[in-house]
Amino acid sequence: MNWSFLFRTKPISQIMNEASTEPGLHGGHGSSGLKRTLGVWDLTAMGIAAVIGAGIFSTIGTAASAGGPATVLLFIFTAIACAFSAFCYAEFASSIPVAGSAYTYAYASLGELLAWIIGWDLLMEYAIGNIAVGISWGDYFNSLLAGYGLHLPAYLTMDLLTASRGFEQVKAALDAGTPLAGLLAKGLPQTAIDAYQAWMTAPQFLGFHVILHLPAMVVVALVTWIVYVGIQESKKVANAMVLLKIAVLLLVVGVGAFYIKPANWTPFAPNGVSGIMKGVSAIFFAYIGFDAISTTAEECKDPQRDLPKAMIYSLVICTILYILVALVLTGVVKYDKLAVGDPLAYVFGPEGAAVNWMAGLISMSAIVALFTVLLVFQLGQPRIWMAMSRDGLLPPIFSAIHPKYKTPWFSTIITGLVVGIPCMFMNLTEVTDLTSIGTLFAFVLVCAGVLRMDPKRPKVPGRFYTPYISAKWIFPVLTLLGTLACFFYNHDGVMNLIHNLDPENPSLRGFDVLKHRIPLIGFDVLMIYLSWLSFKKSLSLIPLLGLASCAYLMTELGIVNWYRFGIWLIVGLAVYFLYSIRHSKLREGSV
Repeated sequence: MNWSFLFRTKPISQIMNEASTEPGLHGGHGSSGLKRTLGVWDLTAMGIAAVIGAGIFSTIGTAASAGGPATVLLFIFTAIACAFSAFCYAEFASSIPVAGSAYTYAYASLGELLAWIIGWDLLMEYAIGNIAVGISWGDYFNSLLAGYGLHLPAYLTMDLLTASRGFEQVKAALDAGTPLAGLLAKGLPQTAIDAYQAWMTAPQFLGFHVILHLPAMVVVALVTWIVYVGIQESKKVANAMVLLKIAVLLLVVGVGAFYIKPANWTPFAPNGVSGIMKGVSAIFFAYIGFDAISTTAEECKDPQRDLPKAMIYSLVICTILYILVALVLTGVVKYDKLAVGDPLAYVFGPEGAAVNWMAGLISMSAIVALFTVLLVFQLGQPRIWMAMSRDGLLPPIFSAIHPKYKTPWFSTIITGLVVGIPCMFMNLTEVTDLTSIGTLFAFVLVCAGVLRMDPKRPKVPGRFYTPYISAKWIFPVLTLLGTLACFFYNHDGVMNLIHNLDPENPSLRGFDVLKHRIPLIGFDVLMIYLSWLSFKKSLSLIPLLGLASCAYLMTELGIVNWYRFGIWLIVGLAVYFLYSIRHSKLREGSV
């Protein structure tokens, strides 16, 4: 077998031709059959819909509690890293205006094997991200019902694992002699007591407790139906909800400004650089949405003009909102009190500004915000399935277009099942970081794809191109300055790294410590290699900075997430070599 096709890139002209002439997918005007209804502001709204969600209504509190007011610096750094990647996304989106996002871009620049890897990675990113958002939406919805005195049975408001753990925790306390009424006084959280009650009251079927998160499943089903019936309906829902939540966030900033206590901003960085960087996964989780815009390329009126603009617009608008909200949060309430699930509502509650009507409004808007995140990602994932199917890497049914609604109907249904079913039964708190590491990996490969392209190639009028700035001297100098700054500002951390010590647990030695530093060591080696390559080949600076900054953020996500990410990629490679390689259209054309 000739294996060279694994790294053979697919010409852009071929990708465009296949998207418009795939058998069974024909629509009007020589398109794939998808409706072209999205303009620049529709796309911008979708980007905002995806970015302003769980990050600003939930995880921002976790990041602020560790980094203090200086968390705004992490927002800025993350936004800059995303901006570099956005330039690269915009160039590909303008040059290859078809569905598939980073998967399609990698196919055109890095070859089929890396395209499959990034496609498989994106499926994990979108699915796990939406499972987490679906569960979060269900929790907010349950809290909202409780505020009106309405309560679903406890066994329909959580997953089986949470209920089981809560039951064991409470049972141990009861066995120790603590009465049920005294559990809270003994320090057991209310969530554990709720889980115990869910376990005890749940009906049983064949000996199994029937416990599931019904609201999470229902909202995923509703979103899947909206996406199934058409892009026009999805656009209308997203646009209306985006306007509402932007108005709420501006109200949060406007009202909160009157309750800011400047003393709460001191110290600005209470835990130093390490404290700021602890919020990487929480902060980046807020930014993963802008790449979802590129999956709708075949439904844009003018993708080459509008996609690049929408990516930049949504990123700028969301960054400004995030910074303003972070300043208000840390100004109204001391940073160390913000490690709560609903930080925006919390700062307007009794512990903060005590503006109760604002707290209620924010809870309502959180439900809207999370709904739009679900909508955009449920819209994006089927189009990645569709693009992979066109290349033969997935069965043909995944690229089937509904004759009436002009949507990838089968992929949409599968996406709804993949997200909706786990929402009912799984506790995914520990795997939220997988969404961030998967997205960062996608950004790294997109930036690498632009680096592979000749910056001096002829430019096609009307397309967006990443501005070329030679990195011959700049990048090596930046790498050297970064190394010196790290040693100067984090001398103890560098020495601990050299001597293989864990300052938080001095008893640990050897590989127990070293394994947690493998990602950072790999990053250091990568920077040395890129510095040499940039000097030798005068690489383009912007994609190089995008690759470097996103790769660094990946090192901050912990070795456990790298293990899980690696396992997912190994499973993906098994699928590729067992099915996809045998049906690859690129392989068929190369033998």
